[in-house]
Amino acid sequence: MSRKKTKLAYITNDSARKTTYKKRTKGLVKKVRELSTLCGIEAFAVINSPDFGSQAEVWPSLEDARRLLSEFKKLPLSKQNNKMVNQESFLEQSLVKATQQLRKLSEENRQKELEEVMFESLSGKGILQSLNAMDLDEVGRLVKQNLTDIDDRIRVLTKASHS
Repeated sequence: MSRKKTKLAYITNDSARKTTYKKRTKGLVKKVRELSTLCGIEAFAVINSPDFGSQAEVWPSLEDARRLLSEFKKLPLSKQNNKMVNQESFLEQSLVKATQQLRKLSEENRQKELEEVMFESLSGKGILQSLNAMDLDEVGRLVKQNLTDIDDRIRVLTKASHS
């Protein structure tokens, strides 16, 4: 059974907020432990809440967290930056991916539009008069490619029937 979507907003009820904090903290620590085990990496989590005690919760231990942080700080800056993602670089990466995806989808849409124009013109609709030279050239290439594909398929079928 799936859970309903949780509304992400500040919980005003103190006891409900504290309960949620404890549950979410436990879940977060579990995820870090699983990630560490499944991927064979060392990881730590520091959870600090000014509302629920002055002591930050550290997993697996404060000593392990200090050791890992110390090892990380000993790395050259280039390697440290390699392993870190800040909000700006994350957004830049997301923007690059989204731009590439948009370009790919635009090309696919253009191809489908040209195929539609080709099929409409084959069915006798006078759609070609509304196209500019560049569009006509692309439709011409598409027609040639489809004719080549049809000829190839005919050759394959005739060879199969003669065998």
